[in-house]
Amino acid sequence: GTRIKTRKRNIAAPLDPSAFADAVVQIYLDNAGDLELVARSIESSDLNFSRYGDTFFEVVFAGGRTQPGTLKPDEGECHPYSIIECEAKRDAILLSVIYIQKILRRRPFLIKNLENVMRRLLQSLELFEENERKKLAIFTALAFSQKLSGLPPETVFQPLLKDNLVAKGLVLSFITDFFKDYLVDNSLDDLISLLKRGKIEDDLLQFFPSTKRSAEGFSEHFTKAGLVPLVEYNEKKIFEVKLKEMKSALTTQIVEESDMSEVIETVKQRVKDAKLPDIEVIRILWDVIMDAVQWSGKNQQQNANSALRQVKTWAKLLNSFCTSGNIELELIYKVQMQCYEDAKLMKLFPEIVRSLYDQDVLAEDTILHWFRKGTNPKGRQTFVKALEPFVNWLEEAEEEE
Repeated sequence: GTRIKTRKRNIAAPLDPSAFADAVVQIYLDNAGDLELVARSIESSDLNFSRYGDTFFEVVFAGGRTQPGTLKPDEGECHPYSIIECEAKRDAILLSVIYIQKILRRRPFLIKNLENVMRRLLQSLELFEENERKKLAIFTALAFSQKLSGLPPETVFQPLLKDNLVAKGLVLSFITDFFKDYLVDNSLDDLISLLKRGKIEDDLLQFFPSTKRSAEGFSEHFTKAGLVPLVEYNEKKIFEVKLKEMKSALTTQIVEESDMSEVIETVKQRVKDAKLPDIEVIRILWDVIMDAVQWSGKNQQQNANSALRQVKTWAKLLNSFCTSGNIELELIYKVQMQCYEDAKLMKLFPEIVRSLYDQDVLAEDTILHWFRKGTNPKGRQTFVKALEPFVNWLEEAEEEE
């Protein structure tokens, strides 16, 4: 005879985004688009933002609720104060950024809804007019400049990489406007940091249509757009990659003790392909040659023998690229720096210079110039004193001749 009580189930209210959108639009209209007043009204309202966050940002960006897959307003109220409808000027769009910042401070959970709507808008760039895309680019730049409540950069950059948008050149146009507006308030370092966080910094060419996807195309486009610092940064990055590739290939050949003529040919080809300056080449050659030395540990004499043996073995390689006094001088500076920074090589400086002279890598005039007028101060006094007996010998030999 026991009556079993059944728990009443919570009856979920049906979704009604249209009514929510109409209520937000009405707030805009009641306050004549004054975003300061709109923000206050929204903060004091009892609207269900946790349920209709996406709808709210549709109203902010487009002026009303949009139909799925389009930017056309759905049936219902609209307002003329949206981001898409305002002037394509930074000052006008900044007001919307500050307004959204206020809303997010009060309701931080809405950041996910902002991400959702921005992703949808960016993936639909072909539905915008050119002027509207520019407004969206300005908004995005200002959002990051103002550090809009933790908006993740990948939310912006990754959705842009749709093949059809890239192929039409829409992404390149958008990203160019974005870069220009972001750099008004921020440095190039700030932009690079943003791109790194967006996981796109290593391959900006992804924004280019396939027909323009080259280092030359990159330089030409952004130079024309007035973004020369970005072009210089990209060229430096490409240069560093080529240096790294050359160093890696050369290290393999030297460790494997490949044929000298083969190594020299490899270096010449890579120098030609990468257009590497001669001074940079001699620096790399010295680093790779010395990195391949098998250091024995604490035995100073064994270390000296190993280093000098390596210099003698690869002297012909160095000689092939020491084609001027300036490059020879750069090589001495490189030896000076390594001996200064590496304790086990500190006492080897005069012996290495003597060996390079004996192997016809360094000319007498170059050594004397370094001795008398060298400009690198690191360890210079110590090394000059250590090299003095050899220099005296050179001068005596010169007098005898």
